[in-house]
Amino acid sequence: MPNATPFHPRTQALCQSYKWKDWSGYCAPCVYGMSPEREYNAIRNGAGLLDVTPLFKYDVSGKDAARFLSRVLSRDVRALKPGRMTYLCWCDDHGKVLDDGTCAHLGDGRSRLTAAAPALHWLMRHARRYDVTVADVSDEVAALALQGPTSRAILRDACGEVVDGLKFFGVATARIDGFEVVLSRTGYTGDLGYELWVDNAHALALWDALSAAGKRHNLEPVGLDALDISRVEAGFVLRGIDYTGANEALIEAQKSSPYELGLGWTVTLERDGEPFIGQAALEREKREGSAWALVGLDVDWPAIEALYAEHGLPPHVPSAAWRSMVPVYRDGRQVGRATSGTWSPTLKKNLALATVEASVSEPGTPLYLEWTVEWSRQVVPAVVTKTPFFDPPRKRA
Repeated sequence: MPNATPFHPRTQALCQSYKWKDWSGYCAPCVYGMSPEREYNAIRNGAGLLDVTPLFKYDVSGKDAARFLSRVLSRDVRALKPGRMTYLCWCDDHGKVLDDGTCAHLGDGRSRLTAAAPALHWLMRHARRYDVTVADVSDEVAALALQGPTSRAILRDACGEVVDGLKFFGVATARIDGFEVVLSRTGYTGDLGYELWVDNAHALALWDALSAAGKRHNLEPVGLDALDISRVEAGFVLRGIDYTGANEALIEAQKSSPYELGLGWTVTLERDGEPFIGQAALEREKREGSAWALVGLDVDWPAIEALYAEHGLPPHVPSAAWRSMVPVYRDGRQVGRATSGTWSPTLKKNLALATVEASVSEPGTPLYLEWTVEWSRQVVPAVVTKTPFFDPPRKRA
């Protein structure tokens, strides 16, 4: 049985749908109501509150902490200042992505790494020759994501003006109802948003404080279905869906490099000191080019309508985002696969994330996506589009 997060007494009482899933060994609500529409609209027009405790969290400290992290991560974090966080990934010796996450400099020589999959064994294996301590605090620190255009106003009511000076990917310590909270201006929705990290003992008090502050700012509890729609709109990849971690891949073809996932901007090839893990392979790929590329697809909606009309049916798209491998074609030949997609209520478009051959990855390239209606496999036109699909100025403002 999955474990309950420290917020479970609140999320269980609010989850009217009784739809839950196992997220890294924890019970996580998929949707609180009968559909994710209300929760998605809260993220885009008000604020949504999401329990993200199941993320893996590792605190790294010691004299060699920055040097160690820059060895195991593909991004050089030695210049990361206290009070700043960065997004990054880490690779195996062959430059294939093991996982992606964030690294925050919490001050006093301590950094916190978040991950989608367990990484303690891998971190400890490489920490042996460094003066560093790696602590797994995954089960000790609870976390909430507060996302949406009114999230700043909610936090201002809950913890004061400390939130006003917090820049994009900034980290600060705040006090809410007398207890300490680590606050970061980050999230997985592509909108204005924050994540709050707190000791388990104060988890319910934090939920209650944010709920009280959010009453006049259209705050809603949000499940994973609404988050999935938002993250596809934002063009964010999801481990296990849009890519397979290199340590879990069964064959070489299932592995991906940062460049193939659109994460090349997180790789610091030029740096002083010892090389990072996978550096030689990534330098070679940078010179020679990548075989694959992750792209956005804008799928032709009138073509979808026409397919359904051929069967006398109205067009249908799922209310939640989809997560399945769907072939992508060019000139009758399969050139890749779409891995997740959604109908965007905000953009009024049918969107997908796909891994395709690099030769057909330029924005504007016409492709075809397999689409099945009444057990009949057809194709519909799609155009390669830059991601993020949705990128409001308020996210960084």
